[in-house]
Amino acid sequence: MRTIDELIVESPTFQGLSDEQLKLIAGCAVNEHYEAGELLLREGDPAERFYLIRHGMIVLEMNAPGRGALQIQTLGEGDVLGWSWLFAPHRWAMDGRTVQESSLVAFDGTCLRDKCEEDHELGYELMKRFAANLIDRLQATRLQLIDVYGRDSVTA
Repeated sequence: MRTIDELIVESPTFQGLSDEQLKLIAGCAVNEHYEAGELLLREGDPAERFYLIRHGMIVLEMNAPGRGALQIQTLGEGDVLGWSWLFAPHRWAMDGRTVQESSLVAFDGTCLRDKCEEDHELGYELMKRFAANLIDRLQATRLQLIDVYGRDSVTA
């Protein structure tokens, strides 16, 4: 059986970190398993963790008034789910639901923020990586909104 630090190094988000940094991060993590259809995060709720998807798929959704849930992005193996744990006010910006049975590594955001305060080099490395994830999510949201609202303006 492999340790969590051996598992997380396979994700692009954690590649290039030192063994010591990987062990610090892994110290805040546990393996979890979810069935299809389970809600992992709800928009507006406290964001106390983030996830590395080992197996399975997670869909990110936003509620659009009058339109219901809009699927923004689907994440799969190796992707990291959640950046809100790192940025105040630490609230989820979207809903996240399992599409299929999923195995995840769940990271305690408070534990990791504390370690980043103690080790600013680790904090800087994680900030760079999660800022890149944030940019990807914003771009996916932008494209989804163009698709949804752009279509209406063309047909109106």
